[in-house]
Amino acid sequence: MLFALNYEHHYMKAVKTLGQFIIEKQADFPYAKGELSRLLRDVGIAAKIVNRAVNQACLIDIVGDAGTMNVQGETQKLLDVYANEQFISALKSGGECCMIISEENEEHIHIDSAIAKDAKYIVAIDPLDGSTNIDVNVTVGTIFSVYRRKTIETKASLEDVFQQGTHQVAAGYIIYGSSTMLVYTTGKGVNGFTLDPSIGEFCLSHPNMMMPEDGAVYSINEGNLGCFQQGVKLFITYCQETDQASHRPFASRYTGSMVADIHRNLIKGGIFIYPSSADNPNGKLRLLYECNPMAFIIEQAGGIASNGHIRILDIQVNDIHQRSPIFIGSVNMVNKALSML
Repeated sequence: MLFALNYEHHYMKAVKTLGQFIIEKQADFPYAKGELSRLLRDVGIAAKIVNRAVNQACLIDIVGDAGTMNVQGETQKLLDVYANEQFISALKSGGECCMIISEENEEHIHIDSAIAKDAKYIVAIDPLDGSTNIDVNVTVGTIFSVYRRKTIETKASLEDVFQQGTHQVAAGYIIYGSSTMLVYTTGKGVNGFTLDPSIGEFCLSHPNMMMPEDGAVYSINEGNLGCFQQGVKLFITYCQETDQASHRPFASRYTGSMVADIHRNLIKGGIFIYPSSADNPNGKLRLLYECNPMAFIIEQAGGIASNGHIRILDIQVNDIHQRSPIFIGSVNMVNKALSML
């Protein structure tokens, strides 16, 4: 009974949807003419469709391998392919996007339709981060990044894609978990929206998200410990040591989904690390549609992101599937890790 009263009380308060919020904040967008607002709306629409498939995956027989490999040499899941198709379809139909870079496609995708002939934006996307978790009902996500094209007078080219992360005009992620959330930034702070399935809308639930300067969680695949450089091993040892003054040992939390781990650390404080290793000397995560968007979000929330040597957002992109190590999260934890490299 008490829960019912609290639930009803919540909905007596004004609920602000993602669409309403975007319209209110449109004046904050670069070159504000509504195009970026509509593009973010299109991402939200695709996210709802993918969310439905994630929730019903076992019922509609969309779990397991697709029998194909992506450009990374990774086995594609059926839901990888489905999510990729949905986001591409939504972005093509919206008319605000002229090019898409996806983890699931070897080449960039030009959008040559009549409604997109004046489109100004390029979207880089990981349609389903952590897709191996689907089969065991563990959290997955979507990561996206938006750039404004530079070659307005001519057809968009890879020159428009090869920009530093500092030139992103928007970035976000969707986390499909116990509830589904869309978190995004346009360089004016970070806001989170929870999907209300009863009305089919993302509603503002986490305004002005800020990351704690300290944390007590480290996220790294410790199964690869033997392949990591000595400085990373030293930091993991530091995290595991007992020290009351610094509240150690820290908790180890790693789900195999960058979205899930960084979302938790954004709210509670912590560090996510995917370093270079003997098997992946250039790192494993992709710069354009994983590291850059997450770095943009975390910096806007007060955290930092580095490849171990320089700021992630300062790295020059030279290839659409370029990889990078990443140390990202609460300021004090990341700086401590970097001091040990």
